[in-house]
Amino acid sequence: MRILLVEDDTLLGEGIRVGLRQDGYAVDWVTRGEAAEQALATDAFDLVVLDLGLPGRDGLSVLQHLRQAGDDTPVIILTARDTVADRIQGLDGGADDYLIKPFDLDELAARARALIRRSKGRTTPLLEFGRLTLDPASHQVITARVRPVAHPHGKCRQTGVQDAPAGNPVRLGSGCREQRRGSSHSSPAQKTRCRIDRDGTWRRLSFG
Repeated sequence: MRILLVEDDTLLGEGIRVGLRQDGYAVDWVTRGEAAEQALATDAFDLVVLDLGLPGRDGLSVLQHLRQAGDDTPVIILTARDTVADRIQGLDGGADDYLIKPFDLDELAARARALIRRSKGRTTPLLEFGRLTLDPASHQVITARVRPVAHPHGKCRQTGVQDAPAGNPVRLGSGCREQRRGSSHSSPAQKTRCRIDRDGTWRRLSFG
């Protein structure tokens, strides 16, 4: 899944990009409204995370231009503008969701999953591939087999799935990347929990 992040604050933008990438998204980041319009005109995205207070062309203008062009890409407005009138203006202007700074990256990721899921016509949060069921929120795979998945040595391979008995969840993590770098150990993915405060400060709260 590919997300366009439109945010002019470098510290905030980097924090959001890191967090969304840890959740498995490809993130394109631009800092100006004009660059956002150019990106949307030339590439396809599954979601736009849009700040309103941008230099040059502001976020509402970018949103209006997007909808006038007939582009129905889901848009989450991400802003410090927290009045009821601001929220109404953003949602009536074509946004699909409105998140106020400060916010938690886990909440942003959950809202992103929900919007992308609905835009693809799915109601269930789980993805099914044959005998495998993927939970994007927990990064787990559940196998429907009656025996362990047949991979040599029980090691994580290019699929990123470790062997497990039927019905047991398997966590998708960074083990494959570590093994490709030559490590003999795999470890679960580290996920950064952050809070973005109203002043733009990116606070790393915990790892897990």
